[in-house]
Amino acid sequence: MSTTTTSHSPESEGPPETGGREAGGRDTGGRDTGGRDTGGRGARIIHNEATTEIPVHLLFRDEPEPVSVALAPAVVNRRRGTGEQPRITRRPPAPLRPRPTPEVDPDLVERPARVLPGMAGVLAGAVGTTGCVLASWWAGVLPPLAVDALGLPAHTGAGLGGPQWAALAGCGALALFGFGGLARGRTGRAWVLGLFGRYRGTVRRTGLMWVNPLVLRRRIDVRLRHWRSEAMPAVDANGVALRVVVLVVWRVRDTARAALGVEDHQLYLRECVEAALARVLAQLPADLSPNASYGPGPSGAADSATLRNTEAVSDSLTRLVAAEAAAVGLQVYSAQPLGVEYAPEIAAVMQRRRIAALDAQHRDTVLTSVVDSVEDTVTRLTLRGLVELDDYERKALVKDLTVAFYTGHGDR
Repeated sequence: MSTTTTSHSPESEGPPETGGREAGGRDTGGRDTGGRDTGGRGARIIHNEATTEIPVHLLFRDEPEPVSVALAPAVVNRRRGTGEQPRITRRPPAPLRPRPTPEVDPDLVERPARVLPGMAGVLAGAVGTTGCVLASWWAGVLPPLAVDALGLPAHTGAGLGGPQWAALAGCGALALFGFGGLARGRTGRAWVLGLFGRYRGTVRRTGLMWVNPLVLRRRIDVRLRHWRSEAMPAVDANGVALRVVVLVVWRVRDTARAALGVEDHQLYLRECVEAALARVLAQLPADLSPNASYGPGPSGAADSATLRNTEAVSDSLTRLVAAEAAAVGLQVYSAQPLGVEYAPEIAAVMQRRRIAALDAQHRDTVLTSVVDSVEDTVTRLTLRGLVELDDYERKALVKDLTVAFYTGHGDR
């Protein structure tokens, strides 16, 4: 009767039994139950604090080329089951680009209007008035008291005939045109003139001047102006309702387009501000979430990726509003938010959430510091050979150090 002998190679042997002990009373560390060292021949896995688990049979292969083995990192920053939330990496949004500006009549451009000095109007009115008086005296309809006051000779008059009526009409028209066309220009204001629905020019002169009384005048304020808005509703990138107050500094650059290119340039500017504000605020959150981190980008630090960075928000808002308002002859110097607040209906909830987030962030910072300290302490003790710990002793040491370090942080 023959006996079949089966040889066991390292490649053919199965995994060790549960509990780290092989069949026959020998554990995976190369020691039998009696504590004798077996030279590591029975070990199936090499494992310590600085390396990952490596199957032993991979170390004794006969292939000339080495076999690459994916090694897990020795130190893991975020561990499962510890309650630590993963960091969500969010890149800052790209800068907003102005939308195509609306088309405006290219011929509608501000140009100076033709006006005369005020003395010309005064002189024409005086001549017309004098002509009316003389025509009345010629017709004999001038009162005697006026004749005596003016020192005119007594005249019976020829009556109101055709020549007298023509003289009165011509002199009266001259007087009306002379005095009716007088206008006073003020600093910081301009006149937009139109005749029969056609743009005739803009008057920016100051002082007394004569303008054709038949033209339609429309006064435009060309001074540097500012507009402080009411609390306008908006939402951030997370959909949180906000209330924003904006300060806009602007002036009228082209009076023709501001007066004739749009029905109301001030209302147009306000609506442009509201539209641009909605676009800018929808790109960023109001506050940085404690579980979010921003990668490198053009905005710089992580704090710049929120609406609290008023400088970046103001630059984007000014660029958008200026591009849209330039079509109607408005020049916008700055559009900056004065205050970004939560809507009243969610202000209390967001305040409590913010306090809870700060508390969680503080606890996360303390826990990370404690875990790093414990890991560094255990690693140094092991690598320097000061202590030899098994799994049970290592867990006990980690527990004691964690309690000690965390208590020390809590007393500060």
